[in-house]
Amino acid sequence: MENHIIIMAGGVGSRLFPLSTPAHPKQFLDILGTGKTLIQATYERFVNAYPDSHFWILTSREYIHFIHEQLPHIPDEQILAEPVPRNTAPCIAYACWKIRQRFPNANIAVTPADAFIPDIEAFGKTMRLASDYTNARNEIICIGIKPTSPHTGYGYIKCPNAVEGEISKVECFKEKPDLATASSYLEQGGYWWNAGIFVWNVDTIEKAIRAHAPQIAAVMDQIAGAFYTASEEDVVNKLFPSCEKISIDYAVIEKSDNVYTTPVSWEWSDLGSFEAIERVRQDLHSQAQRPGCEESQA
Repeated sequence: MENHIIIMAGGVGSRLFPLSTPAHPKQFLDILGTGKTLIQATYERFVNAYPDSHFWILTSREYIHFIHEQLPHIPDEQILAEPVPRNTAPCIAYACWKIRQRFPNANIAVTPADAFIPDIEAFGKTMRLASDYTNARNEIICIGIKPTSPHTGYGYIKCPNAVEGEISKVECFKEKPDLATASSYLEQGGYWWNAGIFVWNVDTIEKAIRAHAPQIAAVMDQIAGAFYTASEEDVVNKLFPSCEKISIDYAVIEKSDNVYTTPVSWEWSDLGSFEAIERVRQDLHSQAQRPGCEESQA
């Protein structure tokens, strides 16, 4: 199995202004005081899960210098810069089309750059379970997080029969709910936060994009002739802005009938608010004060 990791690192982190700014967004900051930026922590988490994997970074052209500084070993041809923001569907399609050209047997995990997941061993076990499953199947897996509160800032996966450590077919997706609706989800059970972490093989995602987002697929087919050539940047600059601006969730995931989840209870946060950041900081500080904990955990 040939594993490829796509890290999405193009957002501006507007909810955390002025800590996160368009010139220096949160994924490139050490906002938790760990000595690592969020994208560095994400990279290390996936290296632990897949030691021999290939990494691809999706970002804005303005942030390429951060990738060079913080992840200097990533080859330039695997740093994919969108000339204009078009949401996640076009940039993921760009990466998957380019991966497929040289790696037709690729199994792919897609992740945001800025999530907090402290239990890297449990995370790695989950990701390997998902990759083993998609490697030989025409299915998409979304990682579902067991809710700890009726959070209104996350989308939900409805999968009433899901069992942690197993893979179950998703019944449907629910958009960010109001508080009453979110509370009812927790009372009913069978609902999971959508972490925005996906796993699929390259054949599966290409077929899904062609079926549900044909306009984006057509643009990628035009760009594909320039992959790995000196003209790639110019062709991407010319054609990529014509892609529909839409998320991978709306464009593909929610329209597909082959979507599964593996639910987990390990800790996860998208660090999307100052309250979430402060809570994690306090937890890390408390852990560092316990006997036997190393200073590096603070």
